[in-house]
Amino acid sequence: MEESLNFVEEIVEEDIRNPVYREGIATRFPPEPNGYLHLGHAKSICLNFGLASKYNGKVNLRFDDTNPERENSSYIEAIKEDIRWLGYEWHNEYYASDYFEALYGFAVELIKRGIAYVDDSTSEEIAEQKGTPQIPGTTNQYRERSVDENLQLLEAMKLGQFRDGEKVLRAKIDMAASNMHMRDPIMYRVKHTPHHRTGSTWCIYPMYDFAHGQSDAIEHITHSTCTLEFVAHRPLYNWFIQQLGLFPSKQIEFARLNLAYTIMSKRKLQQLVDNGLVDGWDDPRLPTIAGLRRRGYTPNAIRKFCDRIGVAKRDAITDFGLLEFCVREDLNQSAQRRIAVLKPLKVIITNYDEEKTEYMSMENLPGDEANGSRKVPFGKELWIEQDDFMEHAAKNYFRLTLGGAVRLKGAYIISCEHIMKDEHGNIIELQCRYFPESKSGNDRSNIKVKSTIHWLSVPSAIPAEVRLYDRLFSVEDPGKTENDFLSHFNKHSIQVLQNAYVEADLAERDNAGVHFQFVRLGYFIKDTHSDVDHLVFNRTVDLKERWKKA
Repeated sequence: MEESLNFVEEIVEEDIRNPVYREGIATRFPPEPNGYLHLGHAKSICLNFGLASKYNGKVNLRFDDTNPERENSSYIEAIKEDIRWLGYEWHNEYYASDYFEALYGFAVELIKRGIAYVDDSTSEEIAEQKGTPQIPGTTNQYRERSVDENLQLLEAMKLGQFRDGEKVLRAKIDMAASNMHMRDPIMYRVKHTPHHRTGSTWCIYPMYDFAHGQSDAIEHITHSTCTLEFVAHRPLYNWFIQQLGLFPSKQIEFARLNLAYTIMSKRKLQQLVDNGLVDGWDDPRLPTIAGLRRRGYTPNAIRKFCDRIGVAKRDAITDFGLLEFCVREDLNQSAQRRIAVLKPLKVIITNYDEEKTEYMSMENLPGDEANGSRKVPFGKELWIEQDDFMEHAAKNYFRLTLGGAVRLKGAYIISCEHIMKDEHGNIIELQCRYFPESKSGNDRSNIKVKSTIHWLSVPSAIPAEVRLYDRLFSVEDPGKTENDFLSHFNKHSIQVLQNAYVEADLAERDNAGVHFQFVRLGYFIKDTHSDVDHLVFNRTVDLKERWKKA
């Protein structure tokens, strides 16, 4: 069957037959270094690197560092780490600031041709002069300045002779254009802010619409992909390139990623961080690449997710369950099996020898002999999950009950004979008996039970903190509420269990970054802030679908 193409690939396949692009395709990933990458960026990364791989092209990493107030080098390093973690390596590393001199030269050229001018209007006056989509804009007296005066003023702007906001450079296009972006857009503004790379060399900085297309053209980018909000910017992108006679880079827009119950806005994510609602940019509840990595998501799962959602022309909200399905599918093949008890309840096996310890064989990865097995100690005192016992069994409850029996995974069948409670009536201990002839793999008891539960030996279990995560927001689309999206923050998006127990080998230092399936509980990873004296595990995803629409 012939492989179907997405609409971007269809454009590329048509273009590669054009002699203009005979040298091959080139794409770029152009993040602004003012925050951490999130899943929306991952979609763009997979698209651009995927196109280059499929059509034997190259990808440039170019940092759009034209706004020095919000950018710094730490974000640059974090972005590079995230891209490499996703499994990609760029061809060239560039910065928009590499082109500051060239962009300034382009501005001078446009002034000399009479299609750019220095404007003294305030930002409020410019907004008013632009009119509305229904009402044409109006020109001002500065639009008719001479070429010489504009060149002198631009030079003075560059030399720092004006205050921030005192003057701007605008393109002279059409104040009656139906596209508001074509109504004499701003090209340069005065900003006396040191830059993380150029220091105080520049005190004027190009606007995005003036820097981006020209940077693409300088690098001979053939296909410049961006999200749908830039559709209206495309005529201006093309206008600058055509007026300057540069390489004809082509802008293509696709639908951004919107994921249910979370947000894909760096500005809004920044508010969560600044307000202390989350534990930094790598909080496992966030859709940032750093957060997903800390939570235990794998690069392969994220790439598969981006491939499954595809590339579309219309915005839509993607179910979080699809992302969880992808990571669950991936981890099921590779995550080492271990036992943990999150909410422990003590079991005393009354007829088991107090001095005896057996070692039960458990598979590390079912069906994979290469991963071998391990020995899990079994003794008189055990931990089981509180939820695996009910004093008075409800209908369809088949786990342990008073007077009932259940199998301990990989071990014996036990029955509960007596319960111990504290002064508040809470069950604190079960007294059970085991059936020696019921050992797993050699069961001669003829006892029938309907459920198997997991367990840990009390003497060998290691205490740990376990963190369970839920939806970041309580509504499916928090992003559409611009001003009060924080009111929908889910205060119960994290549950911290401080009295859990895990198998002893999980305390080893060398299993950092290793994924585990805690039997019957889900997939987990050791937190980056965990240490030997305080083990912390994050649940990546549980074993079954939990995400349902409200």
